[in-house]
Amino acid sequence: MLGKLTLDELAREFEAGTIDTVLACIVDMQGRLMGKRLHARYFLDSGHAETHCCNYLLATDLEMHTVEGYRSTSWQAGYGDYTMRPDLTTLRRAAWLEGTALVLCDILDHHGHAPVPHSPRQMLKSQVERAQAMGFDVVAATELEFFIFEQSYDQIRKGGFRDLAPISAYNEDYHILQTTKEEGVMRRLRNDLYASGIPVEGSKGEAEAGQEELNIKYGPALDCAESHTIAKHAAKEIGWQQGHAVSFLPKWAPDRVGSASHVHLSLWQDGAPAFHDAEAEHTMSPTLRAFLGGLLSYLSDYTVLLAPYVNSYKRFQVGSFAPTRKVWSVDNRTAAYRLCGDGSKAVRIECRLPGADMNPYLAITGMLAAGLKGIEEKLDCGKPATGDSYQGDADHIPLTLHAAAAAFRASRVMKDALGEAVVEHYARAAEWEQEAFDAAVTDWEIARGFERA
Repeated sequence: MLGKLTLDELAREFEAGTIDTVLACIVDMQGRLMGKRLHARYFLDSGHAETHCCNYLLATDLEMHTVEGYRSTSWQAGYGDYTMRPDLTTLRRAAWLEGTALVLCDILDHHGHAPVPHSPRQMLKSQVERAQAMGFDVVAATELEFFIFEQSYDQIRKGGFRDLAPISAYNEDYHILQTTKEEGVMRRLRNDLYASGIPVEGSKGEAEAGQEELNIKYGPALDCAESHTIAKHAAKEIGWQQGHAVSFLPKWAPDRVGSASHVHLSLWQDGAPAFHDAEAEHTMSPTLRAFLGGLLSYLSDYTVLLAPYVNSYKRFQVGSFAPTRKVWSVDNRTAAYRLCGDGSKAVRIECRLPGADMNPYLAITGMLAAGLKGIEEKLDCGKPATGDSYQGDADHIPLTLHAAAAAFRASRVMKDALGEAVVEHYARAAEWEQEAFDAAVTDWEIARGFERA
């Protein structure tokens, strides 16, 4: 594939003077790229086999704060090392950076070299392997929605994150004129990702001023998560290069549309779509009905893997195109799960819960854990919701991080699928986010009560 590199190709690029730096990256709990810049000569000589990082990288929050309460590492344990083993199938150009290649690494225990179970890549690998043991291959795609701002990150930070101004002035959903004004960022993003081996389909304006959506072609679940993570990183760096902040915060203003990151998922068996049955209603196979039954039955159990922060839950509002109730529908954007492509072999499910802050490895992991359990238990998804899914008596999804974290920590299904230690680890991460927010004094509180309280 264009943009992908073998070690021999990297060596030729190095000798030609076109690549001199290799980004050796892991994916952290938040879905960010962390790691090192290695000289290409060192990577070719030995760095391609392994390098190392501090094990606190899977036990910190967005601020890189060393959070208490993790069993995997701590001050008491001394914060030792992990081994980073480059997955050479992910070696590629980073076309938006001069002279640079990028590789994703698996995270291994420093002593026994066993995979670290709470590493996001390992969590998704384990569920993909579980699906394969059941005879299925997992195909996925994600949508990336984000805002581009007039100001740079530094300008916004120095201004106290106030008076934020999107790069355009009005709703640009599918709007060609408005998105033309953003091509300085978006054209580079599309082309540089494509040149880096990311199968970009295209981009479009979304339903707010300055809001864009990037679409990447579906593929195997691990490839999907990889493409999503690299694309999100590249969008921020390309925006920075152009003097614009790019934000994936789900809800940056109460009167603005939120940014989602919908996940499309299907299972395949023996090279054919396992979700498709030409003779069934909506062409939904029994496999699809059972998988969707698991997704709905255990939705509360894995919501925290879809929505990991306090801000994630600010999207879940009536009439917002973000869901509030545990229902599925046929091509209806008010439901938590939308059936797409009914009547065709492309029939699939779209999860509409995640915001743009999701870690795709964790989101797909949670969906697979619940959906495969539905197949094992032969569940059924019932009848689709019709009309306005914000109305009615269907159960609500967890509407706060506190509720989602509690449901995840208590989930027997998630413990069986992911392991009790992994569930405890990510429950602690969610609880810390809530604790940090609860300790904050917000602008809203000060403005509301400073004089009147």
